[in-house]
Amino acid sequence: MGLTAGKLQHWRLYLLALVLGIGGSFQYGIQVSVIASPAKHIQSFVNSTWMLRYGAPVAESTNQLIWSFIVAVLSLGAWAGAIHSGSLPVIHGRKKALLINNAVAVVAALLMVFSRMANSFEMILLGRFLYGYNVGLGLSVHLMYLGESAPKELRGFLTLTCSIFIGLGKVTGQIIGIEEIMGTKEMWPCLLAVSGIPAVLQFVMLLFFPEAPRHLYIDKGDTEGSKKALQWLWQKDDLELELEDMQKERKSVQGEKAKTVKDVFSSRCVRWQLLTLAIPCAGVQFCGNNALYFYAFDIFRESGVPETQMQYLAIGIGATELITVTLCSFLIDRAGRKKLMGYGYLLMGVTMCVLTVMLSMKDLNPQIPYVCIGLIFSVICIYGLGPSGVSMALPADLFLQAWRPSAYVISGTINWLSMFVIGMLFGYIVEALGQFCFLVFVAYSIFSAAFMIYFVPETKGKTMIEITEDFNKLNYKNRKSDVENTKVATKL
Repeated sequence: MGLTAGKLQHWRLYLLALVLGIGGSFQYGIQVSVIASPAKHIQSFVNSTWMLRYGAPVAESTNQLIWSFIVAVLSLGAWAGAIHSGSLPVIHGRKKALLINNAVAVVAALLMVFSRMANSFEMILLGRFLYGYNVGLGLSVHLMYLGESAPKELRGFLTLTCSIFIGLGKVTGQIIGIEEIMGTKEMWPCLLAVSGIPAVLQFVMLLFFPEAPRHLYIDKGDTEGSKKALQWLWQKDDLELELEDMQKERKSVQGEKAKTVKDVFSSRCVRWQLLTLAIPCAGVQFCGNNALYFYAFDIFRESGVPETQMQYLAIGIGATELITVTLCSFLIDRAGRKKLMGYGYLLMGVTMCVLTVMLSMKDLNPQIPYVCIGLIFSVICIYGLGPSGVSMALPADLFLQAWRPSAYVISGTINWLSMFVIGMLFGYIVEALGQFCFLVFVAYSIFSAAFMIYFVPETKGKTMIEITEDFNKLNYKNRKSDVENTKVATKL
């Protein structure tokens, strides 16, 4: 009874998670999936625009190149947004940074709506770049805002809602993209502009919420403002422990400015946090999840699935990821980050090994392609239960306030550039290696599993200071005097 009452007490915090998700990670999910459905209509539009300008149809190779850039430019825009996530939230605050970010998404939506009227595929390119910026900045600030507003016992669950909204965005994009809804020749500009709606919703609703309490207390020194924000979000007056924790963190960075990306790379005191951020978390693109989305249609064809039904199987994959990530949200603060991600990567690696073997034997038995489909769904399930959710929740635990913005710049850079590389090169890898292309992802998954299980300390239920002390045992191994130094977190 008391536990239920405690959870209901934080209903405003859950509402904040909903508002941040709508205009944050949901935008990432929808932009990843929504572009696939109108592909043939956009390529036809590029061709007709070319005809109007030059009086001749566009060469097939040129059209394919333009289409590839339309798809891939999202990652470049997201990289630009991730870079600015190290400065905008520090200068203007988490809340105002998101308000600015929503304006960017609205401009992108307007470009999409009027692109056909203006006979300009360049407007689509610019719109996709701006959407990418919106996604890159929004994803980082979404995680910062939630991590700095949540109590330690709810931090894992709330930051993991980021992955839930990514999954929801993917499924939404797949559903509204079918021909029965918006995936038609007439509706595709509106389909591409749909991200403007959640941007407007978040902009309006966010006006009613306070700034992130930790940002107010630690970065701005606004003790009273931070206390009011906590009281409003948590709906309780007894905030002594949380304020004491923030005071300790503030003292540890007293007189220190927000750290730069160079500081994060060069400082011994965050070396293992950086490795944890870079290898199993930001590098999650290399576990093969997105590649499975790309390759799934080829496996479906091998199974004799009609082309008209493939999009519904794709929706099934997206729904599977959403369901398992949601389940992970209930497990993360019980099982812990370390086990879910470490053993999740291990199981993914083993399953993809079996998938590789099955793909090489697909011609020996007509039932094997169906086994491959089952293995694809298995990998998605494991990914949703472990690496997907934890890769969003864990970074919020790793860094103290002064280091966090620059850490998210690094995380975003690794994530978006690796997504760009996979998006551009995966097709060529498949051509060269065939079914053995998954061995690259197997190697990454096994390595990440070993790293998580053997080196990374558990962070569930711990304060930021306690987590820092655990990592200092790795950062300053065999140097006890440094571990005992309470100001070690600010040393360069």
